[in-house]
Amino acid sequence: MKHIIILGDGMADHKVASLGNKTLLQYARPEYMNRLAREGRCGRLVTVPEGFPPGSEVANTAILGYDLNKVYEGRGPLEAASIGYDMADDDFAIRCNIITLEDGKIITHNGGNLETEDARVLIDYLNDTLAKPINEREGCERVKFVCGIQYRHLLVIKGGNKHIVCNPPHDHPNEPWRPLLVQPAPTVSGSTAVSGSTVVSGFAADASTAASAANSRLTPEATAALLNELILRSQELLAKHPYNIAKAQKGERQANSIWPWSGGYRPSMMTLMQQFPQIKTGAVISAVDLIQGIGRYAGLRIIKVPGATGLANTNYEGKAQAAIDALKTDDFVFVHVEATDEAGHDGDIDLKLRAIDYLDKRLIKPILEATEQMQEPVCMAILPDHPTPVELRIHVNEPVPFIIWHRGIQPDDVQHYDEESCVTGSYGLLRLHEFMQALMSE
Repeated sequence: MKHIIILGDGMADHKVASLGNKTLLQYARPEYMNRLAREGRCGRLVTVPEGFPPGSEVANTAILGYDLNKVYEGRGPLEAASIGYDMADDDFAIRCNIITLEDGKIITHNGGNLETEDARVLIDYLNDTLAKPINEREGCERVKFVCGIQYRHLLVIKGGNKHIVCNPPHDHPNEPWRPLLVQPAPTVSGSTAVSGSTVVSGFAADASTAASAANSRLTPEATAALLNELILRSQELLAKHPYNIAKAQKGERQANSIWPWSGGYRPSMMTLMQQFPQIKTGAVISAVDLIQGIGRYAGLRIIKVPGATGLANTNYEGKAQAAIDALKTDDFVFVHVEATDEAGHDGDIDLKLRAIDYLDKRLIKPILEATEQMQEPVCMAILPDHPTPVELRIHVNEPVPFIIWHRGIQPDDVQHYDEESCVTGSYGLLRLHEFMQALMSE
């Protein structure tokens, strides 16, 4: 049997008064997700291990069956793998958003929905005007910006230290940014602590590699100071760039600051093929560097779909067809859709409802119809990685509803796919790697 996971990032939500005290999944009543719930088996899944932040890098890695305590190194190294940056042993790679600041506050984590072609110009500008002077001062290439997709980029610090506290910008909309600057991580009995909504980056994935690079690394204090210097200086430089001058003249949101968060060293991960003998080959389909990076380390081939944007205007039909084609040759396919998460971060109820509907009718429907015609049976799973409630605009650490379906599965009594209905599903409440084990057992 082949397997496909379709993941709506941040799709789960809370009850909303304006929707009759229903969650968005309850209100939307997605036709094909509800059909799969009726014909399949449901449950809920804890996707975030204790002590970890509820980020997509954590939840998606856990969903694929990995022990975060062994492999987690933050978003930066995963996105480095996706964009083809080969990390050296002494590299520290950290996710670097280009964000919007106004009146001393973080307004958006996405630079006003920055497009990749505009972002590339800004990244080149920052390498010339910000990284180059620091490298000349250091006498080596200490700092490098690497262009990713839209507002999501990479900052590499040679010899940087991962034991720092960073605040994800999407967790702090409309909050003052200065108190959120980078700090060295507190230590508890000699170990690095993780607490609250902050992220303390990483766990050593390869002890020998970490030890060999340790002598060349900056201290956590020096790394935090360097990152804060980059943030402050970027604001001065980006304000002068023609792109932002034009945005200001139009009264539009500017892409006027970098914001680094979730970094680490080069991770060491077993492939899915090494963990699950049922999987001989696999593929990942996503517009997001982070998910592509997880897929690369997991041994999956990356399928890039033209027009896949990570937003509600993404090419759903193209992603569906890519998944259908992949199932003809691969044993396992992971399809990730970012649009529901972005709508949650924007606090846009109508957009998130529309993104759920698009996911249901334009992606799940054609994949379901195609798999029903395939000679070899296909097991399909539907779930989010975490909730991103529209009224909170941040990720929250709560169990998510899931469906597992294939021809011939014995259905349970769940009739609708939503956060409440799946509580009574026959899988009950699974934790972390148990989901992948359950999926692979079908």
